[in-house]
Amino acid sequence: QVELVESGGGLVQAGGSLRLSCAADARTFSRYAMGWFRQAPGKDREFVAAVRWSGDSTNYADSVKGRFTISRDYAKNTVYLQMNSLKPEDTAVYYCGAGISWPLSPGGLWGQGTQVTVSS
Repeated sequence: QVELVESGGGLVQAGGSLRLSCAADARTFSRYAMGWFRQAPGKDREFVAAVRWSGDSTNYADSVKGRFTISRDYAKNTVYLQMNSLKPEDTAVYYCGAGISWPLSPGGLWGQGTQVTVSS
């Protein structure tokens, strides 16, 4: 059974930084593209960033380009989302997702979500 466990959310002031982590089992991590999506109250879940299983390709939503960086650590089976220059509009529940295809389409493989709140 695939399990994705997120951590690292919290409350931060605008302009601050947070790092989200998503740990996966080794089999999933070695074969799947992984990424982050977010859902703000009253809005649909939207793509944020993804990294291919090999780590050689990434993509980002236009709204986070230049501020967020996704990376993966093969020794720890963990994918990270470093979020800098945070804005109030980044406030959302952030979900880790995994999938075989690229570009990433999680296909139901989701973590439980972690809340990120950015105050103005």
